[in-house]
Amino acid sequence: MDALSNLGFGLQVVADPFNLTLVVLGVLAGTIIGMLPGLGPITAIALLIPTTFGMDPSSALILLSGVYYGAVFGGSTSSILLNAPGIAGTVATSFDGYPMARSGRAGKALAIAAIASFIGGTVALVGLALIAPLLAAVAVSFGPAEYFALMVLGLTAVTSLSDGGLVKGLMAATFGVMISIVGIDQQTGTLRYTFGRPELYEGVDFLVVVLGVFAMAEVLRLALKRTASPPQAVGSLRVSRAELRTIAPATGRGSVIGFITGVLPGAGATIGSFIGYGFEKRIAKDADTFGKGNPKGLAAPEAANNAAAVGSFVPLLTLGVPGSGTTAVLLGALLVLGIQPGPMMFVDRPEVFWGVIASMYVGNIVLLILNLPLIPLLARILRTPRPLLLPLIVVFCVLGVYAVSFSTFDLWLLLLFGVVGFLMRANGFPAAPLILGLILGSLMEVSMRRALQIAGGDWSVFTTKPISASLLAVALFSLVAPPLLAWRRARGVSGEPAPEPVTVDDRAAP
Repeated sequence: MDALSNLGFGLQVVADPFNLTLVVLGVLAGTIIGMLPGLGPITAIALLIPTTFGMDPSSALILLSGVYYGAVFGGSTSSILLNAPGIAGTVATSFDGYPMARSGRAGKALAIAAIASFIGGTVALVGLALIAPLLAAVAVSFGPAEYFALMVLGLTAVTSLSDGGLVKGLMAATFGVMISIVGIDQQTGTLRYTFGRPELYEGVDFLVVVLGVFAMAEVLRLALKRTASPPQAVGSLRVSRAELRTIAPATGRGSVIGFITGVLPGAGATIGSFIGYGFEKRIAKDADTFGKGNPKGLAAPEAANNAAAVGSFVPLLTLGVPGSGTTAVLLGALLVLGIQPGPMMFVDRPEVFWGVIASMYVGNIVLLILNLPLIPLLARILRTPRPLLLPLIVVFCVLGVYAVSFSTFDLWLLLLFGVVGFLMRANGFPAAPLILGLILGSLMEVSMRRALQIAGGDWSVFTTKPISASLLAVALFSLVAPPLLAWRRARGVSGEPAPEPVTVDDRAAP
């Protein structure tokens, strides 16, 4: 009842016409930003912070948070239609969303993404309102060893389920981790894999790899096809009751997984979406159809990334600890506005805390209202003739990469990773482990080093702590289980030789 009354108070804050206008403007700007690779919610929020000076803190945070979860909501559009993820949190969306669009179900894919995003955000908001203090306490119990084990689990879970097999998945993941450690070692100052190029001192930008491996590789694949495929039909936007029943469990599980992942500082929407996708593929009876246009493979990561975006506000508002890179920028904005996030925020500034939570729920409804009518218009991108569409995708990628660094060297890297992605597809190497290795590699290294420093170099710190030991055991099981199951299936479920067939002579007389 206290939570309901507090939410009612938050809705009163949002009902102010000025705050309601900020909700609409924030989610609309975020949706557009999410569709365009290069800008991203972090840059957009940083640019908008000066415009919030003089605003009431609750109004300022309503605007900035709307840009954040609006970008996560809108990032699925370019992932589904062009296989060019607008933000990192929608990479997993492209695994099944883009195949659905290519098979003439673009409208249905965008509708499923919108519905799953709305449900994921709503479930996370309920959790944020009801159990934020409890989950914040759980997040505090995670130290460097636990974070390292969690990231190892996320990496092995996706790798073990790769379409190309375990060995190729491990090779792709290792390559991703190698890319993630390119540049200056922040702890020792050592140059790693830079080959004397100053442009690599700060590492390889995530956007360069993602757009290269996905979008540019797709351009090369289509350009080398001898026969041009006809423009794909948009397809019906209608999601039948049977399809809703099919995606409902995946959406629910993705929402819960995403929210819990978002609560953990440093995890965020990207890791949440990968874990949600990997878990759904592991338990699905039709796991072999994932990556080929399975609606469950679209609904799970879409629900997870939106739930994780909302969940990342739990440590931000209750502990003053950012749950992602974007919430780290929001933390800076709060401090500039004179607000100190933490346990006393419930008491000292309830209008900020509950106003933001209520604005997220209103914003999710606004996003659904804005996005569903735009689906037919957005999906018409697929009707663009190939001679026009492919150059547009290339321009789209080049502008997105160049807008981040203003470096022509990154454009050459974009082309290089496009060739790498094309060769990976041609030889059956999955892209998902590479991208996840790139995301988690540097984070795993930092967590591992911190844990070893605290333990005085004792490697047993990862196996003596209950949480980290349990997570590592599950990670090991995720790697060992697929080959064991395949071996067991090859020998037969019972492990015994099949019985001799019955011959005519052996039959009993009637």
